[in-house]
Amino acid sequence: MKPRTILATLSMATILSAGAALAGPAVVSGPGAQPECFAPWTEDTKYLQWPAKEGPYQIAVVNGFVGNTWRIQMVKTAKAYAEDPSVKDKISEFKVVSTGTDAPAQLGAIEDFINQGYDAIITIAVAPTGFDRVIRLADKNDVVLVPFDNVLDTDAVMQVNEDQLAMGKKWGEFILGELDAMGVDGGKLLEVRGLAGNSVDRDRSQAINDAIAADDGNWEVISVVGNWDDGTTQKVVADAIAVHGQFDAVIGQGGSNGIVQALKDAGHPWVPVAGESENGFRKAIAEYSDEGLKGISIGQSPGLVAVAMKAAISALEGNPMPQLISVPLPVATYKDLADGQNFWSELPDNFFTVNEFPPCGVNISGPAIMAETGDDS
Repeated sequence: MKPRTILATLSMATILSAGAALAGPAVVSGPGAQPECFAPWTEDTKYLQWPAKEGPYQIAVVNGFVGNTWRIQMVKTAKAYAEDPSVKDKISEFKVVSTGTDAPAQLGAIEDFINQGYDAIITIAVAPTGFDRVIRLADKNDVVLVPFDNVLDTDAVMQVNEDQLAMGKKWGEFILGELDAMGVDGGKLLEVRGLAGNSVDRDRSQAINDAIAADDGNWEVISVVGNWDDGTTQKVVADAIAVHGQFDAVIGQGGSNGIVQALKDAGHPWVPVAGESENGFRKAIAEYSDEGLKGISIGQSPGLVAVAMKAAISALEGNPMPQLISVPLPVATYKDLADGQNFWSELPDNFFTVNEFPPCGVNISGPAIMAETGDDS
């Protein structure tokens, strides 16, 4: 090969290499699109911008674990939102798959959708790390990858979540405040954890225990794993009561209906309970708060999937977006629960009550959600 040809080849290789390095989102200045909906996590959150693509778009949801009612409702919500008039015409193809708790299976599914030419992939990460390879592949193909709920320990992708540390802290401080008002300054607290290995479980538990450690009371914390599932939680709470006797309060990350049922079945006195936004849990608080079930319900909404889908479409349209989008915590306590407003006596106990995000224009009705299936599509 002649020297001039070699130089030309090397120059072209350099250009191609530079182009590959520039693939993916650019870091840009804010503010981003619809700040009332897509609020940055902090004032230091950076903004990302992808090259604008012409729609409609191919979008996939790659779920992991599907063995509890929250995940099933999330899948149903995603399907219902894909049919919503506000986004339906922007989506040419929509698929949902659930891969279980095996990280390689989830990574493989994401890679497969990227290779099929999908424009955006929404995911609940099985683990907070190990996604570097698929992030690079997504960037190379200008695919918008949006983890939500169980997010990743990275700032290389756009993510959507509620503040799990703030949620855990609020749960812990509420319980301690109620016990203090009762004149209880020490005893046994039961912590019901979620699905092991997830960032949500890790962050919530850390904040719960930090709040307890900062208190002056003499507390013993017994932890059990309920997988955010009513049936599993009911069993592990029942076992904990059988082994340890009476608890002064319970803090549950999820499976809150199971907590209530286990306390009932054991004849355990009603105590302060912190939990999720299951309809049955809120029903129980409303019914038994005068008897001691002083409850707080904070919703990690399955509707987060709709906000993540909306954010992905906005990014595909070329809008600057916060790298980490903060969704406000929807909090209700025994003092402000009202039937027909923040719980519904006619809906099933395992229905998660928080599915409205007015600043985002996302409001998916209970009947629309329940009409869908939780199966892969």
